[in-house]
Amino acid sequence: MDIHVADGVGRGPTELAAYDAALADAGVGDFNLVTVSSVVPADATVRAVDTVPDLGPAGDRLTVVQAHAAASPEDAHATDTVTACLGWTTGPGPGLFYEADGSDADAVRETVSTGLDAGRDLRDWTFEREETRCATVETDDSAYVAAVVVAAYGESEPIA
Repeated sequence: MDIHVADGVGRGPTELAAYDAALADAGVGDFNLVTVSSVVPADATVRAVDTVPDLGPAGDRLTVVQAHAAASPEDAHATDTVTACLGWTTGPGPGLFYEADGSDADAVRETVSTGLDAGRDLRDWTFEREETRCATVETDDSAYVAAVVVAAYGESEPIA
């Protein structure tokens, strides 16, 4: 199974509209997302991509791990940006994702790294690689903004 990791940013008149725009920018806006915890199956290959490829019909269920950051117009007075990061560590067997968000991009990256270290310490698995993908969006005093990083597991599936 391929797991595609893509990021997106969006703006909108509501927080949900900004989130929807960010999901569309990442290529997963037309799916019903089912968020799972952060384990990479042993048979999966994690691929960073610009946009998630066509994984099935609109309205299907798509399994994801996601990082999501959002800011309101009022937040623009307190911070210039918000960042969402998703990190992963893999090897010959299962792997892990770890997600974080916040207004300080360096701190968000550090949180992801610390989380991956803690996850590795909990498991007797072999880890050979680590990568991080982040999305940062500038706050806007006239719109809601959102940033997402989404790991899409395999193909979509019909809901019913």
